[in-house]
Amino acid sequence: MKSKNKGKDFCMFGLPGMICFFAVVIVPFLYGVYLTLTDWDGVASTKNFIGLRNFAGVVKDSQFWSSLILTFEYVIVVVLLVNVLAFAIAYLLTRGIKGQNFFRAGFFTPNLIGGIVLGYIWQFVFSRAFVSVGESTGWSLFGISWLSTPGKAFAALVLVTVWQLSGYMILIYVAGFMGLSEDVMEAASIDGASGWTQMTHIIMPLMMSSITICLFLTLSRAFMVYDVNLSLTAGGPYGTTEMAAMHVYEKAFTSRQFGVGQAEALILFLVVALISGLQVYFTKKQEVEA
Repeated sequence: MKSKNKGKDFCMFGLPGMICFFAVVIVPFLYGVYLTLTDWDGVASTKNFIGLRNFAGVVKDSQFWSSLILTFEYVIVVVLLVNVLAFAIAYLLTRGIKGQNFFRAGFFTPNLIGGIVLGYIWQFVFSRAFVSVGESTGWSLFGISWLSTPGKAFAALVLVTVWQLSGYMILIYVAGFMGLSEDVMEAASIDGASGWTQMTHIIMPLMMSSITICLFLTLSRAFMVYDVNLSLTAGGPYGTTEMAAMHVYEKAFTSRQFGVGQAEALILFLVVALISGLQVYFTKKQEVEA
């Protein structure tokens, strides 16, 4: 009787979700893998099987590897800045300061703005507002638009991404800090542990579950950045800020080399899956319980 009820409950609650996941994620993924073995241009009605020729095209595509290296640099900077900043702000916002709930909501607000809209807003800031400040103050840092030079354009991408993602990570870290055992912290204070000792030997280990989640989210979102990249710099100037996701899109839909683009997308997926999996594995091993 119990097995029948379990089967009925699964059909009611679990099966619809599994069907949707299979139809929306698994089937498109497998179809995408199949397209890497064809010469489809994204428009033609025929798809000729060509084996691994598209992957040979990926090897020869120097722009893809350049964009992938740039993406790695972007991910490293963004992940470090977002998590350090979010962790520090979350720590301050759980110390009982006045108006901390207001600040939490304020920091989260940028995450509610879509990437395309966010990019256009900051494009105006970098191209108009900063330049006006530079003209009125004479500061060379704001003398020209940040989006007109490769180094500053990359810095602009990082700044906007950190501004957008930090608020969401702050909420996760705040939840982690609020879940810390007061008895453990009080015992540490009684034993004479200083603030830095408590942070490194007690708080950080107990916060590893939150750190695991935040690192995973920032890694995956930074690797797959496209909307902000498109609306803020559009890969410019001269393609120097074109991230891997944008290059894949351009290859598949603009250059009409859908098979090669899909092969590059598959490689990007495997890279992200490998790095994210290793990150979760190693940070999970550092988690402790109070």
